[in-house]
Amino acid sequence: MSKKSRLKYLSLTVATILLTGVLLSGCGAADSQGETNSMSENQETIGIIGAMEEEVDSLKQATDIDSKEEISSMEFCKGTIGDTNVIIVQCGMGKVNAGICASILINEFGCTKVINTGVAGSLDNTMNIGDIVISTDAVQHDFDVEPIGFTKGEIPYTGLYAFPADEKLRKLAVEATQAVANDITYYEGRVCSGDQFISTREQKEKIISEFGGLCCEMEGGAVAQTCYLNDTPFVIIRAISDKSDGSQSVEYEEFKAEAAKHCADIVLHMIKSL
Repeated sequence: MSKKSRLKYLSLTVATILLTGVLLSGCGAADSQGETNSMSENQETIGIIGAMEEEVDSLKQATDIDSKEEISSMEFCKGTIGDTNVIIVQCGMGKVNAGICASILINEFGCTKVINTGVAGSLDNTMNIGDIVISTDAVQHDFDVEPIGFTKGEIPYTGLYAFPADEKLRKLAVEATQAVANDITYYEGRVCSGDQFISTREQKEKIISEFGGLCCEMEGGAVAQTCYLNDTPFVIIRAISDKSDGSQSVEYEEFKAEAAKHCADIVLHMIKSL
């Protein structure tokens, strides 16, 4: 082979290699783009947290569950409600459980919004048993580091003691309540959380004097803080279990099933409206 022929052959070989590389790169990009498009179609995933079994059972029954995964002794049920991806989980009582649960939903499962649903005690005597509270914000009434210069309830170095709920989710919750529970009165306001079951008038009056608020429970404040730290929209929905002055009450075991159904209906309507 002449020198001229060898150069020509070498040039053709190099060109072929380069062209093959370009084509392969293009195919990879196309595959990657296809994966991206597929993911974007199902990008929204809603995490739904309830503390007790009754608070999530109705939601599970309405969900097409694909799989279940246990993390930190919590069962995360992954599926769809309509066209929306959801993950439903019973977190157990208390702020630690709720905070761990919310963090897993966001950081392990990629939830883009979080809804916390359940039962709460009234702090406002104008509310009646079965009324619904939709959070404007949430505080932790038992968090206190005042001796080192912070306001009661303030989470150090955040500059906040109340974590605001997402306005769009709040609006959806109001619209859902009006649509599926129009015989029930709803209120928008502050949810006060602490690792205590608040049952006496004295306990309630103390929380009211320090934080205001419409209701008290044991999980919402931790969910709110976790969502805030992870830039994830949230809303808390609570059914009221008593009168704040103790003048009227129902058996808790009897009430929670009915309350859970009302909250589940509201959440389901919200999901279908997203």
